[in-house]
Amino acid sequence: QVQLVESGGGLVQAGGSLRLSCAVSGRTFSRYAVGWFRQAPGKEREFVAAIRGSGESTLYADSVKGRFTISRDNAKKMVFLQMNSLKPEDTAIYYCAAKSLPYETRVLTSYDYWGQGTQVTVSS
Repeated sequence: QVQLVESGGGLVQAGGSLRLSCAVSGRTFSRYAVGWFRQAPGKEREFVAAIRGSGESTLYADSVKGRFTISRDNAKKMVFLQMNSLKPEDTAIYYCAAKSLPYETRVLTSYDYWGQGTQVTVSS
């Protein structure tokens, strides 16, 4: 069983930065691609970024490209989302998710395991 725990959310002013962390339990962590998704009030959960099990390849939503960076430390079983130049429209609950194959994807239903989420609020 794989468990994911997010941390690092909070309140920040527009233009500021936050770094989200996702701690993943379970063996063979490098075999799992991990993605970040977010859900704003009244909206559907949407893709933000994903990273291959090896860390060699990443994907980003157009809305965050150039501002957010996903990375992972397989030795520590951690995945990070560095968020810079934050905007009020980035306000949402952010979830990390893992899929049982190592190749990254934007498709929400491809992910098998989900964390509980961490709130990010960007004030204008």
